Amino acid sequence: MGYRLQRAARRERLVWGPPAHSDIETIDVTIELTLPDESIAAHARGTTGRQVAESIGRRLAAAAVAVSVDGVPLDLDRPIEAGGRFQVITETSDEGRDVMRHSAAHVLAQAVLNLFEGSTFAIGPAITDGFYYDFDIGRPFTPDDLTEIEGEMERIIAADQAFVREQMSIDAGLELFRDHPYKVEIIRSVDPSEVETPDAVSVYRNGAFVDLCRGPHLPSTGRLKAVRLLRAAGAYWRGDERRPQLQRIYGTAWESRKALRVYVHRIEEAVRRDHRKLGRELDLFSFPEELGPGLAVWHPKGGMLRRQVEAYSRRLHESYGFDFVNSPHLAKAELWNTSGHLDFYAENMYPGLEMDQRDEYRVKPMNCPFHVLIYRSAARSYRELPMRLSELGAVYRYERSGAVHGLLRARGFTQDDSHTFCTRGQVPSELLLHLDFVLQLLRDFGFEEFEAELSTRPEDKWVGDLELWELAERALADALTDAGVHHTVAAGEGAFYGPKIDVHVRDAIGRRWQMSTIQVDFSLPERFGLEYVTREDTRKRPVMIHSAKFGSVERFVGVLIEHYAGAVPMWLAPVQATVIPVADRHEGYATEVSDSLAGRGMRVKRETGPGKLGEKVRRAITQKVPAVVVVGDSDIANRTVGLRMGKRRDRRGIPLDEAVEQLTAAARSPR
Repeated sequence: MGYRLQRAARRERLVWGPPAHSDIETIDVTIELTLPDESIAAHARGTTGRQVAESIGRRLAAAAVAVSVDGVPLDLDRPIEAGGRFQVITETSDEGRDVMRHSAAHVLAQAVLNLFEGSTFAIGPAITDGFYYDFDIGRPFTPDDLTEIEGEMERIIAADQAFVREQMSIDAGLELFRDHPYKVEIIRSVDPSEVETPDAVSVYRNGAFVDLCRGPHLPSTGRLKAVRLLRAAGAYWRGDERRPQLQRIYGTAWESRKALRVYVHRIEEAVRRDHRKLGRELDLFSFPEELGPGLAVWHPKGGMLRRQVEAYSRRLHESYGFDFVNSPHLAKAELWNTSGHLDFYAENMYPGLEMDQRDEYRVKPMNCPFHVLIYRSAARSYRELPMRLSELGAVYRYERSGAVHGLLRARGFTQDDSHTFCTRGQVPSELLLHLDFVLQLLRDFGFEEFEAELSTRPEDKWVGDLELWELAERALADALTDAGVHHTVAAGEGAFYGPKIDVHVRDAIGRRWQMSTIQVDFSLPERFGLEYVTREDTRKRPVMIHSAKFGSVERFVGVLIEHYAGAVPMWLAPVQATVIPVADRHEGYATEVSDSLAGRGMRVKRETGPGKLGEKVRRAITQKVPAVVVVGDSDIANRTVGLRMGKRRDRRGIPLDEAVEQLTAAARSPR
C-alpha cells in the first residue's frame, strides 16, 4: 500500500495516511530528532534512546550510557516522547561518568542497607571525579566496614541488576519510604501545585533495592567496570550544623581499571602535595586551635613567600595603570545596607558589633563599597575615566566549619581587589585589559592551561538596562575569544547585578582550580548614586568592574604550593640558596660566597654547625631550597663552587662569578 507524508502543525509531528482515494485513514505520530551533525532523523514516538543510538551506529550504542534530548538526560531504555536536539552520552564523557557515578552511589546505598540492619540513607550525588552517599547507622564507619561494603558492591555489580525507573504520586512515595525519614523530608519538600502530573515522584529499582531519584542511570549494575571506596567522614544533614550528623562514604567510579589507576595515582599525588601538610613541613604557616577554623598565622618563611606574591601583584597592577588605595577592616552597618550586602550576603558576614551604644559595625566581607566611597568623594569627569583602584585588602567571611579547608577556603583572607569605574563605551577595552592582566599573571606563576566560564543575565531578577547587559556579555565573550581561551557559557548564572567570567587553571596533576574573576556591576553605582560629567556637560552613571586576580592571596599561595609540591619557582622561594661548607675550615669562604649572593639581592642561608655534608644537603633539598652551593678545599684554592639546582646533575668547579650570575638570573622575578 502506498502512503503520502503530510507535515502537521507542530514541527515534530508527522502525519502518515493512506492515499487520498481511500476512505480509510491511519495516523502514526513520529518525532524529529536533530543529531549532532545537524541531520534530522524521524522516529516513532516512544522509540528509546538505545534504538536511536543503534540506528546511528553499533559502536556508538555500545559505548552509550544515556542520551539527552534538548539537554535533558534520559535513560537508554526510556521512551522518547518529543522531538529535539539529540545526543548520545558515552561512558568516557564527563556527562557519562556522572551517570556511572550516580549509579555507583545507588549500589553503595544498596550495599550499606543490605549489611547494616536498621540503617537509613539520605542523598548520594555524583561529584567531581566521584560520588558519595550519606547514611545514618548510629556510629561512624570503620576501615573494615568499607572493605566489607566494597565486597558487597562487587556482588551487586556481578549480579548485573537492571536499573528500572518508576513514577508515582507523592502519597505513594511517602508510603514507600516511610521508614527512611530523610527521603520522606525530600518528598515532602515537593510543592504539589508546581507539579505538572500527579506522578511527581520518580524512583529507581534494581534487585530488591529502591531509591528516590530523577536519574538517569546505567542500564544495569554490570556496566560498572571500576569502582573503589575512598574514605568515610561525618556530614551534617543538608549541611546544617543544627541537623543530625550523618556518615558520608566517598567513592569513585571510572570507565576502566586503567582510568581508575590513573585517578588513584592522582589522589595519592594530591595527598603528597596537600598545602596543609607542606605548610607544616616547610614551616610556612599554621592553624592554631586558639584562632578557630579557617584562620592562619604565617611563619617567617611563609611570610617571605607571601611577600613575594604580594609584591608581584603590586608591580603588575602598577604596570596596568591601577592606583593603590586602602580601607579599614570594618564599617557601620549603614554602609552594608546601602551596598545590599545585608540583604543578599548577611549569612556570610560576621555578626554586628555595637559601639557607642548607638551604631552597629560589621567587619568587611568585601572591599568594593570602600572603593565606591573613594570614587564618590569628589565630583568626577569623563576625563578621569577609567579610574582603576586596587587594594590588597583583608576581608572576613563566615564559612561553615565543615566547609573550611586550609588556605583554600578560609574565614580571613586578603584579596588583591581591584575596581574600575568607566564609561559604557570603555567597557569592551577595559574587560580586554582585565583579561590580559589575568592571563599574564597566571602565566608568570607557571600556569599554562586556561578555561573560563561566562555567566550571563538571569532570566528573572536583574538590574540595569538590557542593552548594557548585552554589551558587557558580548565584550566578555569577545575578550575570551581574542585571548584564545576556551570557555563555556553558564546561561542565566550571572549575578543579578552583572555578568562575569571565572578563569580556571589546570595544575601539575590535572586538577581544575577556579582562580580569577572579572565581574561587571550595574548595581553599586546605582545604589550609591555614582555619576560623572560627560563631554556634553551632562551626568551619567559609570559602569563598575570588579576583579580579583588571585581570588585571594591565601588561596593562591595554597594552590601554588600544591601545583609545585612545595618546590615553588626560585623567584618566589623563601630561601633561594643554601651555602654549605664541607668542613669548619671552609666557613670563611662560605661566608664570602653567601655575601656575594646576598649582595645581588638573593635570599641566602649559610648552613653551619655539626652534621655530615650529606645530611646538610638532604636537609636543604627536603626544605625545597632551589639551589645548594657546596664549598671545599679546591673551591677555596680556585675560587669556585659546587652547585646543585633542582633535579639537575651536580656540577663542580664553577667559577664563583659565573655561579653568582647564573643564580641571580634564575632568581629574577618575571616582572
